[in-house]
Amino acid sequence: MARVLPFVPTVFAKAAIPRPQRALLGDVLVKAGALDARRLAQALEQQRAQDQRLGHILVVNGAISAEDLGAALSHQSGLGRIDLAASPVDSALLADLDPYRCLELEAVPWRQIGGTRVVAISNPDSATAAEALCGAGAENVAFAIASPDDIRRAISDGFRRRMRDDARDRCPENLSCRAWGQASRRWRLLGAGCVALLGIACAPLLALQALMAWILLANAMTMGLRLVALFARVKSGRRVIAGDAARLADYKKLPCVSILVPLLREEKVAQKLMEGLAALDYPAALLDIKLVLEEHDTVTRAAIERMGLPANMEIISVPADGLRTKPRAMNYALPFCRGEIVGVYDAEDRPEASQIRMVVERLRDAPPDVACVQGYLDFYNSDRNWLARCFTLEYAIWFRVILMGVQRLRLPIPLGGTTVFFRRRVLDQIGGWDAHNVTEDADLGMRLARFGYRCEMIPTTTLEEANFRAMPWIKQRSRWLKGYAITWATHMRDPRQLLRDLGVRGFVGFQVLFLGALTSYLSLPLFWLLWAGTAGFDFAFWETFPDGLRRAFFASMLLGQAVMLTIAFIAARDSGRRGLWPWMFALPFYWPMGAVAAYRAIAEIFYAPFYWHKTEHGIATREDGDRESGHRDPAT
Repeated sequence: MARVLPFVPTVFAKAAIPRPQRALLGDVLVKAGALDARRLAQALEQQRAQDQRLGHILVVNGAISAEDLGAALSHQSGLGRIDLAASPVDSALLADLDPYRCLELEAVPWRQIGGTRVVAISNPDSATAAEALCGAGAENVAFAIASPDDIRRAISDGFRRRMRDDARDRCPENLSCRAWGQASRRWRLLGAGCVALLGIACAPLLALQALMAWILLANAMTMGLRLVALFARVKSGRRVIAGDAARLADYKKLPCVSILVPLLREEKVAQKLMEGLAALDYPAALLDIKLVLEEHDTVTRAAIERMGLPANMEIISVPADGLRTKPRAMNYALPFCRGEIVGVYDAEDRPEASQIRMVVERLRDAPPDVACVQGYLDFYNSDRNWLARCFTLEYAIWFRVILMGVQRLRLPIPLGGTTVFFRRRVLDQIGGWDAHNVTEDADLGMRLARFGYRCEMIPTTTLEEANFRAMPWIKQRSRWLKGYAITWATHMRDPRQLLRDLGVRGFVGFQVLFLGALTSYLSLPLFWLLWAGTAGFDFAFWETFPDGLRRAFFASMLLGQAVMLTIAFIAARDSGRRGLWPWMFALPFYWPMGAVAAYRAIAEIFYAPFYWHKTEHGIATREDGDRESGHRDPAT
């Protein structure tokens, strides 16, 4: 039997029976000596502004312990208490149940005693709804109080296989890239590539001219997007859509916000991570933070547990299978989230303290079709070397200028993998993340658009660790480009349906953002060759191109470089980093690494489409972080 505290279950027939009026929880705690009247009054004042239960507020604030809360709930409701860690649930009772409904109610069947089904609940108010979990074979239902953590752990253990498989396949199959794992599909793609190479061998000049024409078209579309982005940035002024944090006080109830933090071998940055999360300026009782770990990652778990977990943080252990990706881990953890808003941070992130308040404000004010908001990403070790500086400048261009143009044109936004926040109901509706896609963020932005939702940028910044070593940078970039290529191919399975979903503008924007990015990197070797021909180097094939095509190419290159340099200057200024703008002249030496990554990505599509290149964090020195930690975004 379970540890009895004491356990004398109150039994209810399945028919509704009036229940006597209960004493107030706060009064029970004060009478028991677990809480003083002053702290109760403070908690009640907080509850008036927060969408959260009183008991949870008291535990998170440190006013009472979880044990005190359990005892008070038991006394208040007249229900016994059980220890699910000492006496696990009977797995036979879970066969026909919905684990996600169990998580929602924080309730799980525990034992069958004669004709009575005993259901463990964390909150007596959920008893009526939890009666549906009794299943067949129970004449009566009894309830007992159990720890919420123990209930969630029991659900995770009892439904391990089902929840693991659901995490892999949550995304609808017709919108998922998991078919890339089929060898036949890859062989067909390889065969098409061989046919194309044969055509090039038979008519090399014609193929080269066609390729050049395509490069010009892709460059023109990309440059057009950059010009729109530049126009949008100039028109918006220096201070970009600044928020008013004080307006949060106007809301009757602040919502709970869940934050997913996927971790894998992150013991080096665990302490900084915990400090950054603790510094968030949002009521602690309304922050539901899930540290998502692969079950075999005992090193990271030990590092976190040594520091101690606050009451609003929980470790979610993801069962192992053949696929180990960040989106699979987040899919598994999503049902454990309590918030109506769900955000994502990476292990090395250091968000601005006011970030959650700004997110809540924008999603409260935004129309229902705005399902997601994305913040800016920047780096705290940007001065490490030239590669880190160029990486920082590239991020500034992307987040502070390019995505502004994308938003202004109401095009689908390819999301970043962190500092992104969603309406929870929308995530559930569209099937969460594609567990097989190594750029699950960009793919999710496209799926949101296909379902009729929009994403917006908000002027809040999260600092990350820049990848400042060449080979790790190339591996990281090859993963991104591989994901872009697979995302493009996945959504282009049915171009007509994609056109209907996105409209003409969205469809063209999708091609520019994804195919244009891939083309820019893959065509760099030819670009250099043609540029050399334009500069006067004697290449025999150069004379085979029509004069108009050569002039167009030359003009395109000059205009493209002018636009890019202008954007880079503005982005560097907006980042608030003095001395960053001169490094825009180093970008021509930075992009060739992207070409290497692009060709590596194309190769991996065939032999390792779902392989996730893990980016090692914690390489930057502590001095780097301390030196940059005082950086503030001038736009906020």
